Amino acid sequence: MQWHSVDDFFAMGGYALYVWGSFGACALAMLIEPWLLRRRHRALVRSLRRARAAERTAPRRVSVSITLESAR
Repeated sequence: MQWHSVDDFFAMGGYALYVWGSFGACALAMLIEPWLLRRRHRALVRSLRRARAAERTAPRRVSVSITLESAR
């Protein structure tokens, strides 16, 4: 495809709204995705730290198993 001017290039043969809208949506997704991943990672690390702190402060449970011998 040949364009005779910059205006023709940006008009994209009459499909400018579709072409530039798709380009914008893709660029937006590529910008937002790393931010969302970082946010999810931080939330997960925060949750794991809270769980570890709760384990350290919680009283330890001791399990005791008692076997009863049957009377003969």
